[in-house]
Amino acid sequence: MAVELCLLLLLFCGSTISEVQPIYKPPPGTLDFGFVPAKTYDTGAYHEPGAIGILFKIVHAFLYLVQPNTFPQDLIRKLAQQQFGNTQGDYQKPENVVLTLQAIYYEIGFIVSAALGLLFILLLPLVGLCFCMCRCCDNCGGEMHQRQKKNADCQRSCFATFLFVASLIISVGVLCAYAANQHLTNQVRGAKKLVNSNFKDLKIFLNDTPAQIDYLVSQYNTTKDKALSDLNNVGPVLGTRVQEQLGKEVRPALDAALTMAGAIRETKEALENVSVSVEVLQEGTERLHANLTDVKMHLSNTLNDSACNAAQAASTCNIIRNSLGQLTINANFSGLPGVSSQLAKVNDVLKIDLSSLVQKGYAAFNDTPDLVVNQTKNILSDIKSVLESIGSNITTFTRALPVQKILADLMVYLTQSETYVQDYFPIVEQYDFYRWLGCLILCCMLVLILVFYYLGLLCGTCGYDKHASPTTRGCISNTGGNFLMAGVGFSFLFSWVLMIVVVLTFVTGGNVEKLVCEPFEDKNLFKVLDTPYLLNKHWKNYLAGIIFKNPNVNLTFEKVYSDCKENKGIYTSLHLEHLFNINELLNISMYTEDVALKIEHIQINLSKIILLDEIGKENLLNFSSSGIDGIDFSAYLTEINKSVTKVDLLSFANDLEARADQLPKGALENALKGHANNIRMIHNQQVVPLEQAMKYVKARSTLNQSIRLLKRTSSELMVKVKNVISAVNAAQNLINNNASQVIVQETKKYMDTIIGYFEQYTEWVKESISMEVAACKPIANVIDTAVDIFLCSYIADSVNTFWFGLGGSSMFLIPAIIFAVKLSKYYRRMDTEDVYDDSSVSGTWHFTL
Repeated sequence: MAVELCLLLLLFCGSTISEVQPIYKPPPGTLDFGFVPAKTYDTGAYHEPGAIGILFKIVHAFLYLVQPNTFPQDLIRKLAQQQFGNTQGDYQKPENVVLTLQAIYYEIGFIVSAALGLLFILLLPLVGLCFCMCRCCDNCGGEMHQRQKKNADCQRSCFATFLFVASLIISVGVLCAYAANQHLTNQVRGAKKLVNSNFKDLKIFLNDTPAQIDYLVSQYNTTKDKALSDLNNVGPVLGTRVQEQLGKEVRPALDAALTMAGAIRETKEALENVSVSVEVLQEGTERLHANLTDVKMHLSNTLNDSACNAAQAASTCNIIRNSLGQLTINANFSGLPGVSSQLAKVNDVLKIDLSSLVQKGYAAFNDTPDLVVNQTKNILSDIKSVLESIGSNITTFTRALPVQKILADLMVYLTQSETYVQDYFPIVEQYDFYRWLGCLILCCMLVLILVFYYLGLLCGTCGYDKHASPTTRGCISNTGGNFLMAGVGFSFLFSWVLMIVVVLTFVTGGNVEKLVCEPFEDKNLFKVLDTPYLLNKHWKNYLAGIIFKNPNVNLTFEKVYSDCKENKGIYTSLHLEHLFNINELLNISMYTEDVALKIEHIQINLSKIILLDEIGKENLLNFSSSGIDGIDFSAYLTEINKSVTKVDLLSFANDLEARADQLPKGALENALKGHANNIRMIHNQQVVPLEQAMKYVKARSTLNQSIRLLKRTSSELMVKVKNVISAVNAAQNLINNNASQVIVQETKKYMDTIIGYFEQYTEWVKESISMEVAACKPIANVIDTAVDIFLCSYIADSVNTFWFGLGGSSMFLIPAIIFAVKLSKYYRRMDTEDVYDDSSVSGTWHFTL
């Protein structure tokens, strides 16, 4: 029941998941749903053993030497699925024999090591018994007589050294065993904090889930508010979209009409500039022409004087007379055609303000959003009602789910479990104290042996007198020998007990490490548990069979553990969609379909928009027939580009004066020079101003620019005007006849945008439920705490290190016994000794009592 409650905890988490397929391919405006509220879990499912971790690694390396084979997944599966002992002769079946041999092959390292331990347990007490009986019969070193040898000192030193080294190794083993024993006790005492942390995380897991679900439900308001915002701003949103699509043809047409209106004004200004500039230039050139004509007449009269008939002056006068034709103006603006008729027609065209008419068209077109708002009021109110009903249904469905009951039941179960653990934890600590005391007694057995060995070495070494004979050795030396023999006696008494404990803990702890801890770390253990029909011969997937009562669902221990380890949501980790079909309970697609139907019924009429009326079009036609294209632009440009006079008057005057100097002195010479001065005066007072004075320069420039402007404007004027009118007519036709298609298209996009908000919401809910809502990290932490930390790091590593130290010490008791027995002969006081008699001819030994 408790398991089912745990699994039902988040059945309602995906209640807002929709099966609607994406409609609007371009992504709509991104909605910000914020972050699902989540608290931080306190449990860190990782154990750092500290300095003793070095010993753990050494033990792991030793276990690898004993058992280097990989985790036997196939063998365990076959053994678990095989039926042994059901009928007589099951063990003799070939397949069972093969499995047994494979199991023995895998465990061969443990079997051999355990066999050696059992041999140690059986033989060492037997050897000790025989040794004692042998010594009682004054054999095996029991006789208190020591034969003198030349290398006795060397042997004594070697035996003492070897015994000391063996004792040191035994001491190291005892320290390792004691450290492992104390480490396990310390971890058991500190485990309560870790257990409480796991229970605290599970409570956070249960208490935080409703707030996360409420947050998911509340974020529907974000979607609804965004949709309502777009609906309330249907003019700026939908109206602007329609306007933008129609504007692709409407705006260029209106822009062309507005440009043509500007061209009409520019044409009027250009015509006025031409008229004024021609008058200014005509005034200047006519006055210059009159003065040049007067100078030419007086100069001609002077050349008709009788003095020019003289032989010396005749040729010069003829040359001057022939050059008089150059004294005339070159640019004649008086002959240019007038533009008054064209100007009058353009003024008639400008009586109608075409720009104002075009601006009215702009204004009418820019009112499209307002038209959309006015024509969609009723439909939008229906859509808002649908949105409100969706929110109400979500809230109602959420309240209808038995969330509080599920959470209450789970919390009761969790509280009961915590109480159970808290109640039994003192018992665990009490039994751990008994275990610690027992292991300490085992260590004390070795310590007692070591004390005798160390005291024996200390007393024997300090009390030994090399000058004393074996029968006269001192009391301290004799005591050292007795200590060594006491250590040997206790070694025989305790060693087999120690080895029994070592063998049992070695076989148990070593197999736990190799068959549980290591495969748990690399997840091979989960692969074995996920073997079809292993835990239940009728179920393919055991976990799915328990949760869903449907063993065909692909739900594995490994996948659940991995997902929870990554802190994914429990809805995704346990595939709860197979147990609770959220989509059938609350399907937003039917609501979005209602919204889509409401939006599709939007009808917008834009026929009231008039871009340019008939008066404006007629005004454009009148402008095209104003006659500006009939102006003789080449004549104007030709006169503009001419110089003021045909000849440079200053050069002409200088040449005239030079030729006057060629004449004889007299009145003719003076008269010609006077005319030259007059010509210079005309040049300075009239030609130079015509060329440099701002009035005339500006008039010439303005005339040049205006003529060129008129020439450009008039170029294919009729075609341009017709194109503008055609563009306006096409845009108007689009609004009147084809706008409905554009409106339908943009309405569809608008509808997809609104529905896209709901799709974003459902996708966000899916992602949140998968990764954030009811993140099941605490469940993975509980498994890691139970297996990886408690079983493997606390118990298995400590137990393995304990037997490793205790077993190593026990094994080195054998050489220690040998060296202690040998060394005791050199420390103990003998009853008899060998004495060498020098007076004897034969050199015989005498025994002295």
